[in-house]
Amino acid sequence: MAKVINTSGKRKTSVARATVTEGRGRVRINSVPLEIYGTEMIRMKISEPLMLMPGINDNVDVTIHVVGGGIMGQTEAVRTALSRGLVQWHNDPKIKDVYLTYDRTLLVNDSRQKEAKKPHGRGARKKFQKSYR
Repeated sequence: MAKVINTSGKRKTSVARATVTEGRGRVRINSVPLEIYGTEMIRMKISEPLMLMPGINDNVDVTIHVVGGGIMGQTEAVRTALSRGLVQWHNDPKIKDVYLTYDRTLLVNDSRQKEAKKPHGRGARKKFQKSYR
């Protein structure tokens, strides 16, 4: 039976689900190869877990499906899902330590959310102008 690992990553309202299987080192996000996905900055941010441990994905394929939120929220959700999948696949505490030392959000979801809008204002904190005369 083939080994398959499913992981997920979240950021704001974005949710990324990653499937790690045996393969040739391909990373696909919404069926698009990482090499041509988004802008260069987005590609660099997603490939951080791959750069920290060179050769970590040589024998695995990662398929990631991401929905919701904006561009950067999706990017951070994808990198969390990717790093979690690689850590679970290799089951090596050294990889986990390297990721946590570099950036905790590689393995831990960033729980910050947008604050809800309140009445009597345009947003969460801003209030409409008040006039006495």
